[in-house]
Amino acid sequence: MTDTRITTDTQVTTGAHCAADAQATEAATDGRITTPAQVTTDARSATGEPGPVAFPQDRTCPYRPPAAYDPLRASRPLARVTLYDGTTAWLVTGHEAARALLSDSRLSTDRTRPGYPATSPRLRALPDRKAALLNVDDPEHHAQRRLVLANFTLKRATAMRPAIQRVVDERIDAMLAQGPPAELVSAFALPVPSTVICELLGVPYADHEFFEEQSRRLLRSRVQQEVRDARDRLDGYLGALIDRKLEHPSGDGVLDVLVDRQVREGTVDRREAVGLATILLVAGHETTANMISLGVYTLLRHPERLAELRADPTLLPAAVEELMRMLSIADGLLRQATEDIEVAGTTIRAGEGVVFATSVINRDESAFPEPDALDWSRSARHHVAFGFGVHQCLGQNLARAELEIALGTLLARLPGLRLAVPAEEARFKPGDTIQGMLELPVTW
Repeated sequence: MTDTRITTDTQVTTGAHCAADAQATEAATDGRITTPAQVTTDARSATGEPGPVAFPQDRTCPYRPPAAYDPLRASRPLARVTLYDGTTAWLVTGHEAARALLSDSRLSTDRTRPGYPATSPRLRALPDRKAALLNVDDPEHHAQRRLVLANFTLKRATAMRPAIQRVVDERIDAMLAQGPPAELVSAFALPVPSTVICELLGVPYADHEFFEEQSRRLLRSRVQQEVRDARDRLDGYLGALIDRKLEHPSGDGVLDVLVDRQVREGTVDRREAVGLATILLVAGHETTANMISLGVYTLLRHPERLAELRADPTLLPAAVEELMRMLSIADGLLRQATEDIEVAGTTIRAGEGVVFATSVINRDESAFPEPDALDWSRSARHHVAFGFGVHQCLGQNLARAELEIALGTLLARLPGLRLAVPAEEARFKPGDTIQGMLELPVTW
């Protein structure tokens, strides 16, 4: 059963009817065409019997899984789901099973394999291209990760905190100088991580409008040619940057070191260097930008938790972990079984697709009591918002530092921060991409 949602690249999701206790109520469509895949909890087979739930679906509250996923929570740790093209896959919903499977070398991340699952047409746009780090298996993945790992350690992230603080303060200074209201995504949430990753990599921030636009197309467009064009433009831009660094060595950014020590010596070819640069640049600003914007929205919708955080800033590290658990912005990690795998009495057959619903996994009651509550006192560090196993997010230490500094400084310097529009008018992203706010008008 194919998910029949009618969507375009310009579609936005509104109607964030989220009560302060994190209970979503209803969805508003903002003029969109809404179809049964968005409002029912399951697909229907030809006989009329309930079929697999369609995955992914749009959230009706940006910090909660779609209500249609509720049956999946009740059928942990595995369920069958229908993807956008009518194919079926295993959906992992249990926390223990997820951590075991994400560590299992019998699950491949190579999207060029026949039958590899996809949750949107965009993911079929580059069938012969493996994204560096993300879509390569060991030993190739391990070799690529070693090339850049030293730049993303906890020690390096700690050393970068003063630079991150400077960037955050500069953005807040600009907001205060302009005066309220402000659109927080464009004024703060996006430029902070974009500036930080540029400084880390050695990419000119002056080019941010170009690479942010190509990143947006790469991650959100539903037009396959547009996705291919965006990848080609990023390849061309970063390839030219690497060529300039080869010709005129300068700087000590990640790419400068990679070019000087690896590309120049021939241990890494230019194409692989471009691939690494692309994934580091795109992932290095998109994910954190979405966490900042959605994190602020969530805090503003939970005033008691926000008050606790203002009163005791030492809660920030725990709050960041809890927000990452609750928001689960990268919802739908993809794998394919290379061999039969037994999990909780179920056999995943070789060749079958496996999807990890992080938003459901991170609300598994067996791992997180009262999972729908935002609770700074819980220990949430074992969430899978960064994935798990050998492919766990390379930039997690940097992301944590950015989130702690960005959220903490914003709350401290703007004590009157609040939404400038009714909550139900807040616009957030559809379910087939990284979750976050499209716009967040605020005042203070």
